Amino acid sequence: MPKPLFPIAGLPVIQYHIEACSKVENLVEVLIIGSYPVSDLSQFIEEMKNTYNIIVRYLQEFTPLGTAGGLYHFRDQIRSGGPTYFFIMNGDVCADFALQEIVEYHKEKQALLTIMATEATRQQSLNYGCMVLDKNGEIAHYVEKPSTFVSTLINCGIYLASLDIFQTMTDVFYAGQNQENFMYDFYKKYY
Repeated sequence: MPKPLFPIAGLPVIQYHIEACSKVENLVEVLIIGSYPVSDLSQFIEEMKNTYNIIVRYLQEFTPLGTAGGLYHFRDQIRSGGPTYFFIMNGDVCADFALQEIVEYHKEKQALLTIMATEATRQQSLNYGCMVLDKNGEIAHYVEKPSTFVSTLINCGIYLASLDIFQTMTDVFYAGQNQENFMYDFYKKYY
């Protein structure tokens, strides 16, 4: 079973994502990116289209590319609908999806990338991306799964990105970064 279809409280975990997205003002389409065979998700996608009356498409990677690798690979499909910004949500996240609030914050800050964060214990934080904020609430330092303590403020795996992110990703990519460690290197360089 693909991990995003694993049931939590009786529903596939990714259904909570789609339900939350369906409540965001002016959201037009949900793109699911992954390396699972299309046949594993096709029935679920049809059910989501009918249940939430929203366009849902699956973009299959030729090999697992990681979060930023998948985004970069499918950047033309993401941009094709002409969005101002777009959500990126890890498919195995269980959260209180305050997506409309994230949109308002993102617009207010005119941010390139907004990351939903939460507090964790010192020990738990070693398993997640950790961030340190400056006095303006912006990321001053980010470390993905640190080997030593950095902060108890962790990345929740929910982002809102402006389309300019693709130019930034291109800059990082052509600066010699490899695709496999793209998200890690992206954070390291820009946050």
